[in-house]
Amino acid sequence: MEGSAIVAGDTAWVLVSAALVLLMTPGLGFFYGGLVRGRNVLNTLMMSVIAMGVVALLWATIGYSLAFGTGNALVGGLEHLGLNGVGGAPRDGTTIPHLLFMAFQMMFAVITPALISGAVVERMRFGAYVAFIALWSLLVYGPLAHWVWGGGWIMKLGALDFAGGTVVHVSAGVSALVAAKLLGPRQGAKRHPRPHNVPFVLLGASLLWFGWFGFNAGSALAANELAGLAFVTTNLGAAAAMCVWAVLESWRAGKPSAVGAATGAVVGLVAITPAAGFVTPMASIAIGALGACASFFVIQLMKRTRIDDSLDVFACHGVGGIVGSLLTGVFATKAVNAAGADGLLAGNAGLVWVQAIAVFGAAAVAAAATFVLIKALALVMPVRATEEDELVGLDLAAHAEGAYAGDSVLGDRVVHPHPAPTPHYAPERVTT
Repeated sequence: MEGSAIVAGDTAWVLVSAALVLLMTPGLGFFYGGLVRGRNVLNTLMMSVIAMGVVALLWATIGYSLAFGTGNALVGGLEHLGLNGVGGAPRDGTTIPHLLFMAFQMMFAVITPALISGAVVERMRFGAYVAFIALWSLLVYGPLAHWVWGGGWIMKLGALDFAGGTVVHVSAGVSALVAAKLLGPRQGAKRHPRPHNVPFVLLGASLLWFGWFGFNAGSALAANELAGLAFVTTNLGAAAAMCVWAVLESWRAGKPSAVGAATGAVVGLVAITPAAGFVTPMASIAIGALGACASFFVIQLMKRTRIDDSLDVFACHGVGGIVGSLLTGVFATKAVNAAGADGLLAGNAGLVWVQAIAVFGAAAVAAAATFVLIKALALVMPVRATEEDELVGLDLAAHAEGAYAGDSVLGDRVVHPHPAPTPHYAPERVTT
């Protein structure tokens, strides 16, 4: 709608949605923080929180232009450097201010590299991590967002990604797998340490679920029927995945766990993200359920490898994003969104192949860039924490702070005056 006027209701909804998406980043920090050992919880939280500063600044100065500048099929132009030309007038095709569109997209740019942190917690140096996410946000996220949403080659191909299945979850999940492989396993990882604070996990998952309504329904960029559809499909996809995960965990481990329920919900949210505005509510249930099955079994397979993806980021975000993107090609229908496309069940098998090409493109660029970035950073700075720092804990080693009263440093060792007792029953760890 070139030349359209700003609509107050649409602007209000996207303002709220942007705030909801921002809330997801500290929610992610609590989700990840509860899953790690107690001596690393602050460092894990900081890996999410720091993205709210570093990536936001980079997005406003450079990243937004790389993603949504005119450019070419691979990367946006530089006309919006320093938010040049990004003001209060509506962006073409929307009824909200251009500046607000930039801010809403900023929140996606912030949380995406933070997702990768779950694969490298408890062993990556904080300074190296900050450098990595800064470079990754510019060299991977910006161009990929342009490919899919900014007029790049994937958008022109006709691939559908309503709110970030490929841009956010496939890219972050694959990057997490590569980073985990390059860094090697944590000290003591073979013992599968229990989550130190399950209430943190549930709090984080709840904040993610709440914020995801802004993530998906906000991507309609208007307070309209499409936002309502995305709101409903988001909730049903998460609900289906949580229930399926509980059944699978009961079948395999004998009892459903709180961590498993939280993990399943997040996987469902991931899987429905690319399809949220293109499928029916009943299709969203199938997508959430199938995404949960795929992620659950990939977690079991990953345990047989030597790759220590600490919090199963690839299995949950990478696999969930891949499954959701491919199933968008199956269940999409113009009956719910005329601006979308018909998928396999509506007689268009070609959309599945288009979705597969988009997934492969996002995965390939994320994997290659992550490999190069970590190898390059290792030439100029230490990337892996020392064995001593890992044993002490990165809270104290990297931040000189302890998460809990009484944590302190005595010489070079952490002191926990009141260690938690070993439980009689420790359910098998199934995390994200």
